Amino acid sequence: MAQLELARISKSYGALKVLNDISLSVADGEFVVLVGPSGCGKSTLLRMIAGLEDISAGDLLIGGTRANAIPPQKRDIAMVFQSYALFPHMNVGKNIGFGPRIRGESPDATQQKVDRAADVVNLGAYLDRLPGQLSGGQRQRVAMGRSIVRDPQVFLFDEPLSNLDAKLRLEMRTEIKALHQKFRTTTVYVTHDQIEAMTMADRIVVMNGGKIEQEGAPLELYDRPANMFVAGFLGSPAMDFLDAEYDPDGPSLTFASGAALPCPRLRNVQREPVKVGIRPERHRIDPDGPLTLSIDVIEPTGAETHVYGTIEGQTVRCVFRERLSVKPGDTLRLSVDPEALHVFERKDGGRLSS
Repeated sequence: MAQLELARISKSYGALKVLNDISLSVADGEFVVLVGPSGCGKSTLLRMIAGLEDISAGDLLIGGTRANAIPPQKRDIAMVFQSYALFPHMNVGKNIGFGPRIRGESPDATQQKVDRAADVVNLGAYLDRLPGQLSGGQRQRVAMGRSIVRDPQVFLFDEPLSNLDAKLRLEMRTEIKALHQKFRTTTVYVTHDQIEAMTMADRIVVMNGGKIEQEGAPLELYDRPANMFVAGFLGSPAMDFLDAEYDPDGPSLTFASGAALPCPRLRNVQREPVKVGIRPERHRIDPDGPLTLSIDVIEPTGAETHVYGTIEGQTVRCVFRERLSVKPGDTLRLSVDPEALHVFERKDGGRLSS
């Protein structure tokens, strides 16, 4: 295991800069998830750590050693890709043991490593099967087993669950986290799925446009997002945003209709236009509530009821634990706990501190 240090890392393709001055420390044994929309630079950053992309500027340190010029095979890193990249003509055992064999390790040592890795990823009964005879989840476990036999300092995962169906994604998510808890190997995991990020990470790094927007523990980012991008990206369904004006005399948030929500006092903020963020699950049905939800679509899920509609002319999604007897065209009166409100600058989207 090893600490990973990225110091002012940048990546350019000619005049196009895709990563700009990225600095990040990953502690020994930490599970860090890089998350962000497609094109934000997260996979490029992972490939630079692996040595599959050159570093245009900055320093990469693995276990305290500068690794910019170290070739991929000598970085003591194992990488699991979105595509399983298995040899179709080799059975599971030979796929898992391919690395030790080409490194010239003895057949006995190789077999011991294969048996150990197969046991970890629950593939002991499948060693003689070909990849074509396996399910998607089993093939992904073969790819993980092939990485485990390296006993690396760092594990890298590049969207490994993207090709799986919802049930398999849930199962593999749990297996990868359990694997990390067992070995405590330093891990960097890339995904665009914020649910994967929230459930798996010790620390989340939210990226956008080639830079880091915010990093921290999952619930820290969920509860106190630094800006509207992070607030809207983490959470499913996404956070609702409403236009309002902050009134320091209340303190309260006043909407165009005249409705007002009490809110915590904001430091160093005078009366000004703001964006109000509300998590969909924090709306509360209240006959005397100040907000009016006009219902467009109702989606019962069993445990919850998702209601889509408009508040103050802006589209919102509300999640209720109750089973509601409402239909499109109806209205609901809502309130929100003041402590559940997120307030952002209207102009640049930065968080306004309370």
